Amino acid sequence: MKQRKYFHIAVRGSILLAVLLCTGNHTLFAKDALEKWTNLIVILTDDQGYSDVGCYGAEGFSTPNLDRMAKRGIRFTDFYAASSCSPSRASLLTGCYFQRLGIGGPLNGPNIGLHPDEITIAEHLKQKGYVTACIGKWHLGLPDKMSPVAQGFDYFSGIPLSHIRHGSTEHTDGPSAYYRRQWKKMGVGIETEIEYAPDETLFTKRCTEEALAFLHKNHNKPFFLYLSHPQVHKEVLSSAEFKGRTKRGRYGDSCEELDWSVGEVLKTLNDLGLDEKTLVVFASDNGPWLGQGDQSGMATPLHGGKFSTWEGGMRVPCIMYWPGMIPKGIECSEVASIMDIFPTFTKLIGIEMPGDRIVDGKDIWPLMSGQQEARSPHGTYFYYQHGALQGVRCGKWKLHKSEKKWALYNLDTDIGEKNDVSSNNPKIVARLEKYLEEARNDMGDNTSNRKGKNARPLGRVE
Repeated sequence: MKQRKYFHIAVRGSILLAVLLCTGNHTLFAKDALEKWTNLIVILTDDQGYSDVGCYGAEGFSTPNLDRMAKRGIRFTDFYAASSCSPSRASLLTGCYFQRLGIGGPLNGPNIGLHPDEITIAEHLKQKGYVTACIGKWHLGLPDKMSPVAQGFDYFSGIPLSHIRHGSTEHTDGPSAYYRRQWKKMGVGIETEIEYAPDETLFTKRCTEEALAFLHKNHNKPFFLYLSHPQVHKEVLSSAEFKGRTKRGRYGDSCEELDWSVGEVLKTLNDLGLDEKTLVVFASDNGPWLGQGDQSGMATPLHGGKFSTWEGGMRVPCIMYWPGMIPKGIECSEVASIMDIFPTFTKLIGIEMPGDRIVDGKDIWPLMSGQQEARSPHGTYFYYQHGALQGVRCGKWKLHKSEKKWALYNLDTDIGEKNDVSSNNPKIVARLEKYLEEARNDMGDNTSNRKGKNARPLGRVE
């Protein structure tokens, strides 16, 4: 077990109710709901573009379950992740900028991963007796000491690394080979099982079946389910039931199967009577992988895609659903981030954040609950890619670096980042440059050879 320093508070339902009522938000919590626990589910898809959900403008396929979820909950328009897989997952689970964690890009290696000393949501929820499961894609470390079970999950069933493409010898052949396509099951008190060369067309179906089994098994106790789908990462695949159903080819077929999966989870919550005691968050880990034919997603009307710090690379669809707690059919255009999930969950269940480290995420419950005067808790939001600081957003303004040139965009009027207005706004540029310098000193920046005084190390094993 990891030895941590925590600052605990004991919060009973009646005390938390009084605190929340003082916020003036009459839409928050009913007393009977507070006397019970809150279940937590995060559904994360892989490489699903900003406009690859029906209510965000999907073309050539439909997502009725996600659209219904948005109509009964909240849809974020300015929600940020990272520009690639592992960084987003690290930010989600720790509440930190991935740059602070020493993670620049995908953790494809036999001896690297999220540092064992980092505190994940799964570990933190143990204070309240939550049972935890990670189903699907991990991609935060292949070594056992960096596995989901070592990082706080009671159970893991899925792929340890990325969804490696068919026909590729990457990671699998030659003197540096360290990985074979595999599905691994492991958990507290159970023997680890590894299945090599699993049927990848069944990944979405398999993840869904595992998730539903977890819900049925643990419906009478507080739980955190992290359902991390490997799709729609290239190679994009779907099961036979969904193959060839859409006008968008393999990509559209796979997105419709992911939507089916969301529907199955929501239906099961309803059948088990868990709707009103379960917060469900849906998001993608980064923008779409462009230029891949019928395996490509879309980020319209944003510019760019995966591996870039343009809006299309890091702004992702996000829907949150909690009947009776989150108002129906609201839209939020305030800046929020995947790293806000950790502190928001923590606040909702009545425990404090770790007090021995910097956590960058913020509590966004005021936004989620539709409070009229709620504003983004982020005065600034930073764009990192492979250790390089490439941008900062402050309100409607974004200062961004591309091809060694810094440009200023007004995202309210220029969501596609087409018009550089830096020459007309020197004072704004100067202010945002100051924020960039503060970030370099705090978290580092490869392009200026800064290490960052508050950056923490990447996990490594010999």
